[in-house]
Amino acid sequence: MNRRTPATRTRVGKYELGKTLGEGNFAKVKLAKNVETSDFVAVKVLSREHLLQHKMVEQIKREISTMKVIKHPNVVKLYEVMGSKTKIYIVLELVDGGELFDLIAKQGRLKEDKARMYFQQLINAVDYCHSRGVYHRDLKPENLLLDSYGVLKVADFGLSAFSQQVREDGLLHTACGTPNYVAPEVLTDKGYDGTAADIWSCGIILFVLMAGYLPFDDPNLMNLYKKIQNGSFVTPSWFSSGARKFIKRILDPNPLTRITISEILQDEWFKKDYHPPSFAEESDVNLDDVDAAFDDSEENLVTERREKPVSMNAFELISGSQGFSLESLFNREPGTVKRETRFTSQCPANEIVSKIEEAAKSLDFNVRKQNYKMKLQGHASGRKGRLSVATEVFEVAPSFHVVELRKTGGDTLEFHKFFKNFSSGLKDVVWKSDSNDEDSKL
Repeated sequence: MNRRTPATRTRVGKYELGKTLGEGNFAKVKLAKNVETSDFVAVKVLSREHLLQHKMVEQIKREISTMKVIKHPNVVKLYEVMGSKTKIYIVLELVDGGELFDLIAKQGRLKEDKARMYFQQLINAVDYCHSRGVYHRDLKPENLLLDSYGVLKVADFGLSAFSQQVREDGLLHTACGTPNYVAPEVLTDKGYDGTAADIWSCGIILFVLMAGYLPFDDPNLMNLYKKIQNGSFVTPSWFSSGARKFIKRILDPNPLTRITISEILQDEWFKKDYHPPSFAEESDVNLDDVDAAFDDSEENLVTERREKPVSMNAFELISGSQGFSLESLFNREPGTVKRETRFTSQCPANEIVSKIEEAAKSLDFNVRKQNYKMKLQGHASGRKGRLSVATEVFEVAPSFHVVELRKTGGDTLEFHKFFKNFSSGLKDVVWKSDSNDEDSKL
């Protein structure tokens, strides 16, 4: 039986690393606490060896440098960078309201006024980035986060480009981004203007927010490219005439006649209830820590120390996780889908594991078990690859277990749909307290 005992935590510099918030092919993002200020942050952890093997050092340094240059209320802040002998640690602002895509995943589409508000914040961020010679090149709802107040934050500059990367013809030449959101000129090999390409992606995002689906979509990649290059799409009947005209000006396949940001700021539909951003400029940005983090010099490296945390009372853990409800997938802010959830059970650990395996296999998921940890992976490939879910059973008291489920790969919307079906197969093992019967219904 897997008994959860007080485990050691990793301390890096002044940060104590906690649970994993997300993970991808190249990095893990962990919740962390600044022990000097008690503030919570997100720390992206990368393997030095992995970066060297895949020749990604310069790309990551570019991402870090880009985010340090950009200081804007609608862009995720990068506080500092540290390096140990084996890892690179990027300390970021903790944005805890979920992805903007989560709103669409739950609601289907947003009302026009709300979609316009988020679009205005997006344009504010993109306009500022462009003024600093930075193009994002992978703008999409999944890269747009919301804080606890509902303020939009642009994230993930892994595909961004500095203006210094522009060739002599004044154009960028690297085709990248997500196909459905990519401008038609990016799909050719003739070069493109990063400003106009970002504006196109912003238009796709606005369409998705208001319609709940993509303007250009096709399972066949070549057909999708043709639709994008033709710029042929149909706006839904619920779009206002102002929104319809505005989006058509953005999704103009000709980058030379496509609306510019200065023209967007003057558009009547856009200007409704518009509030220009107000924030203090930072005069100088110090990139010394970026160079130091990637330097092999011992004096610049931080050490990883493992420390014993304060033990958590088992019933404190249980009280925050009574029963198993779809509501546990959501943060307190309405409309935001979490990538993890937990439930409690009074059943034996072996029985819980068997039920999880049975429920997963009934949904055509592969199951890999190691003690009381399980990896669930779907057979079908979705929008962002195959859906993967990690689960673990913890014994926190002799008669109580906590089960954690976390999305480790794939699309958030697909995780939400999977969870609805998956949870129905676990009714027999989920503990419901008498005081929480209504909240615990599946």
